[in-house]
Amino acid sequence: MVNKEIEIKFRVEDLRALTRALRAAGFRLVTRRTHEMNTLYDLPGQRLRKRGELLRLRKYGSEWVLTHKGKGKAGRHKTRVEFQTSVADGAKMDSILRALGFSPTFRYEKFRAEWSDGKGHVVVDETPIGNLGEIEGPSRWIDQIARRLGIARADYITQSYAELFFEWKRRTGSPAKDMTFAAIRRHR
Repeated sequence: MVNKEIEIKFRVEDLRALTRALRAAGFRLVTRRTHEMNTLYDLPGQRLRKRGELLRLRKYGSEWVLTHKGKGKAGRHKTRVEFQTSVADGAKMDSILRALGFSPTFRYEKFRAEWSDGKGHVVVDETPIGNLGEIEGPSRWIDQIARRLGIARADYITQSYAELFFEWKRRTGSPAKDMTFAAIRRHR
């Protein structure tokens, strides 16, 4: 079965206002604010990145997930094929990936809260470079929910967190190598 991810990101200026808007739109909190650490892996010569693919090992709370994302298509929404599976032991998975020739290339962290209305998800991410939301679900539903939350199409973001981080680095001149709270604090 092919699992397609369809989503947009958007900037969040006021977390409380967004929470109120989500409740008013009929969303319920699925996962409370939870720490998330992500590590992207690649082969020598950045072969995955050059093909527009991503291999990620994520620790979300106490859960580990390995994800492969295929090359995305960015139109109004970002669409890409995604496969993921739970991992019992993240440290062992890291060792397996390294043994296969993969190495960590980028780390990013955030605090994430997940909301759902039964048709799709809205996540609220507190990151070291600012607060962002994601709306994930069917294309038409994404546009409907964005309108209900007051997000204009001009405010849709289809970039990955790595792309947003490197854009932020260019803008700020930060020497941070990873999008972690410690790395950003160290270079402020």
